[in-house]
Amino acid sequence: MFTLEHVVPWGRSFDEYRRMFALADADLNLRIIGCGDGPASFNAEATRRGGRVTCCDPIYRFEKSRIEERIAATHDQIVEQTRRNAHEFVWGEGIRTIEELGQVRMAAMRVFLQDYDLGKAEGRYLDAELPTLPFADAAFDMALCSHFVFLYSSQLGEAFHRAAVREMGRVAHEVRIFPLLALGGNRSAFVDVCVKDLRDVGYEVSIETVPYEFQRGGNQMMRFRSRMSSE
Repeated sequence: MFTLEHVVPWGRSFDEYRRMFALADADLNLRIIGCGDGPASFNAEATRRGGRVTCCDPIYRFEKSRIEERIAATHDQIVEQTRRNAHEFVWGEGIRTIEELGQVRMAAMRVFLQDYDLGKAEGRYLDAELPTLPFADAAFDMALCSHFVFLYSSQLGEAFHRAAVREMGRVAHEVRIFPLLALGGNRSAFVDVCVKDLRDVGYEVSIETVPYEFQRGGNQMMRFRSRMSSE
């Protein structure tokens, strides 16, 4: 079973974000906060297209060279874990082999690294982390969380997940979280409790199938927004 002891830097691309979160062209014009984005290239590529994206992650407290070192240190570990657990993943269009996986991920992370210093200077990469974010209520139109909440269920625990989901709902009118699986490929035990928490305080919550699947069975996102935001 694929497992990691700690959260590791492993970035996805702009195209993957569009498919993971079923982002329409109109969504890309919104004020977006990415939570726990790490070395993803979404911010860099969205900014080139005129988007307004802010990303927060504790990894952004480090200089570019330190992040490069962390990526290099974890790359082989993740690729080898994937090789040993290849049956947990869907190999096809976009990523056909384990070698191609490494190439695709490293390409995305290089785009991030090329943008990192400028992005920090412009305030697009902020050293902040869930479950407490330094933003005003409803500061953003949409919050995205890729491969962090729910994925690291055993590492982060129930209390963290419930608080993190509420916090994203506080700072953004709409929240999308992908995937709903934990490491190892099972649906996170915290999905249902978070759905209940949100509905209990008046959020509209849906579980939606998206046009992306790499973890086998991982083709759903959680989407929620306040009833006032949807009116």
